[in-house]
This record gives sequence, C-alpha cells and structure tokens, in this order.
Amino acid sequence: MSNQSPFGRRPQAQPSLPQGDVLGTYETYPEAQAVVDRLSKAEFEVKKLAIVGNDLKTVERVTGKLTYGRTAATGAASGAWFGLFFGVLLFLFSTTPQIGFVAAAALIGAGFGMLFGIVSYSLGRRRRDFTSTHQVLASNYQIIIDPQLTVQAQQVLDRPENSSV
Repeated sequence: MSNQSPFGRRPQAQPSLPQGDVLGTYETYPEAQAVVDRLSKAEFEVKKLAIVGNDLKTVERVTGKLTYGRTAATGAASGAWFGLFFGVLLFLFSTTPQIGFVAAAALIGAGFGMLFGIVSYSLGRRRRDFTSTHQVLASNYQIIIDPQLTVQAQQVLDRPENSSV
C-alpha cells in the first residue's frame, strides 16, 4: 500500500543542504546575488546553483520606547486601514452607495484598533516595553554549484563583465 496523495501529487522532498563545490564565498548577500546574476546573463544554467548563508544570527534592533500614546496611534492607524477596506467593500457592493460608509467604517475601525492596541499593551506592559525589528543575518554567503559545472562557471566569471558571450 502506498501513501500516494489522492490528487496525484508527488510527496515533497525533505529540506536538505545543497551539495556540490563552493564557487565562492561572499561577505554580503548582494555580492553573492550579483555573481549569480552575472552567470544568468551569460546564459549559464543557474538552477544548478544555490546561495547558502552560514553562521546565522538573529539581530533585534530596538527602535524606541513603547508608550500608551504610541500604542494607541499604531492601533488607530491599523484599525483605520481595516475599516477603510470594509468601507470600500460596502460602498462597492451596496445597492445605494454612499461615500459616508467609507468614512464611517474608517472611523469605527480606528476606534476599535485604538482600543484593542491599548488593551493589549496594558496586558503585556511588564513583559515588553519597547519596539524593535528582527533580522536573520549570515556571517557569509557561499555559492554552491554542481561539480560538473564548476569549471564552466569559473570561466564565465573570469571573463571581463563587458565582453560578449
């Protein structure tokens, strides 16, 4: 008995690290991306390449202090957008469309968003009193290539960028 899907799809392969030769190691992702782009422009078979980030680190940058005012303003803004969305839907699908629906929905959304923001901040205030952004960064990026294509890729990269293929 097989575990084949009733819809005839193949099972997904388990995630694994790419195997092959290291074509190059770069400090930043844009540098590695530029090399792959250069190979692509030279009509190289880029689907045999992979960019692998090594030594991943999570970086959290603190962007400011969280206050009731900031929480209320952020909640009001997101609530207004949500209300505006529903207001536009009401306006478009109403039998008697009125522009007042849009404004009223945006105001009601802003009010509920502000209220929700203040309540959620009050409940978690002692645990987190600041705002931040998260990033996952790598120490370096390696381009991994199928070993059969390494020499060909190095020849393409050794050519000056302006030369034709």
